[in-house]
Amino acid sequence: MTTTNDTAPAAARDAHVPAPEQRISLPEVLPDFYRAMSALERTSKTGIEPQLAELVKIHASMVNGCAFCIDMHSTDAVKGGEQEHRIRSLPAWRETPWFTARERAALALTESVTLLTQGHVPDAVYQEAARHFAQEELASLIAVIITINAWNRVGVTCRLSPAPR
Repeated sequence: MTTTNDTAPAAARDAHVPAPEQRISLPEVLPDFYRAMSALERTSKTGIEPQLAELVKIHASMVNGCAFCIDMHSTDAVKGGEQEHRIRSLPAWRETPWFTARERAALALTESVTLLTQGHVPDAVYQEAARHFAQEELASLIAVIITINAWNRVGVTCRLSPAPR
């Protein structure tokens, strides 16, 4: 006989699973590194629109499985005016009609940079991004992608968790 959670009391079904314990606090143990990462973050996002930067950060964080960054950047994106249905559909962005050609180029570049071991950054992906972004914008986009990938590695390795709501 199979059992399901449907028979469990509502409180038990709705109980939150505790977040995994954080492994290490880099700001406490290595404050110079953390300050350098924060400075990298500040300088990387100056050349593209903030809403696009947030989409890129969310998408890379989804690819990397960084719950902390997904939560933080999704919250920031919504506060900045992004529509929730676009955020929810980022894993299937190619299948939706609501991303512009510029956003699609940025998301494709995000995937290629994030998944380097799966074919590096193909010329076609880079050239499509270069078609939609001026050189300074493209440099900034690349910097945002690199920076969020570094932050994702901090978050996943250290087991940073979003705050319970």
